[in-house]
Amino acid sequence: MSLRDFLERFRPAGTPGASATGVPADRSAERAAELEPALARLADVQQEAAQIRAAAEQEAGALRQNAAREAARIVEAARERAPEVRRQAAEPLLREAWQQADALRAAGERTASAIRERAVQRMPHLVDLAVADALRLPGGEPEEP
Repeated sequence: MSLRDFLERFRPAGTPGASATGVPADRSAERAAELEPALARLADVQQEAAQIRAAAEQEAGALRQNAAREAARIVEAARERAPEVRRQAAEPLLREAWQQADALRAAGERTASAIRERAVQRMPHLVDLAVADALRLPGGEPEEP
């Protein structure tokens, strides 16, 4: 028993004025008697809440496991599709690259053809110059055959 409970016994039990004989009221016992049924019901509610919480945690664990399995399945499917998706994504770029390569090849062939034509046109004159240069004497005059 606490000191406060002990001293509580000596407080007046009645209204001020003429004194009435009686035993002082035990307030802590009254409080306990008043609160005990409500606290007992709260204990039942707390137990029910704990059960609900445990069930929710179990369900959440199952949901997490299902989500992890689904995520793994999605990742696996994405990995399987990745090469095809890459191929489809690269297809337009490769097509454009082949077109550019064909255009460059055609331009190169046109340039090579133009150079061949110029060579055919210039060759006789260049051969004449080379022969004249080869037949020239060290003194600078061409040699007579």
